[in-house]
Amino acid sequence: MYLRGVRTPVLDFFRPAMMALARLYFGLELKGTNNIPATGAVLITPNHQTYADPPLASIPIRRSVHYMAWNRLFPLPLFGWLIRRLRAFPVEIESADPRATREAVRLLQAGEAVMIFPEAGRSLDGTVGRFRLGAFRLAASLGVPILPVTIAGGHEAWPPGRALPRPGRITITYHPLVHPDPALEPREAARQLAERAYVAITRVLPTRSPA
Repeated sequence: MYLRGVRTPVLDFFRPAMMALARLYFGLELKGTNNIPATGAVLITPNHQTYADPPLASIPIRRSVHYMAWNRLFPLPLFGWLIRRLRAFPVEIESADPRATREAVRLLQAGEAVMIFPEAGRSLDGTVGRFRLGAFRLAASLGVPILPVTIAGGHEAWPPGRALPRPGRITITYHPLVHPDPALEPREAARQLAERAYVAITRVLPTRSPA
């Protein structure tokens, strides 16, 4: 099910080809797309397994999505140009970045969708790492819902250190929105949001066998 909203010309042009290629190469399966809000401010928080996560997770989202991305990606030839065209904006993940925070606040106050990977980097072993609270503090302070997204199978298809992905099976699940509790003070509301998002994302991941 594809939801209609603000048009995204670049993604709309490539979307059919991206979907066909992802289905052919990764056996891509999308679940819970009815949970994607067609309008209104929302923070999208997927787990992070591959460089392909942002475009893959955006395939069924038929509205503008803005991405918070590692600032070191932007100087890369061609790739930096491409992610800017796809509405990415830079963030310094090694330290607090007030400029990136202000941009995220501006977008959310304008009713936009913003995608932030709360692990702040790709998983090295396929498991979900500890969530940083920045995205959830934004959601709690602005009263914006969180859309947790589970990406499963990406690590097996494109683990760190591999130049190109191999065929695999990737499933992306869009969970029901998680809303901040207005009765809680912002720090506790953010912590609770992060915990609820983490549980939603990890509960549908396959159990990994011990090495």
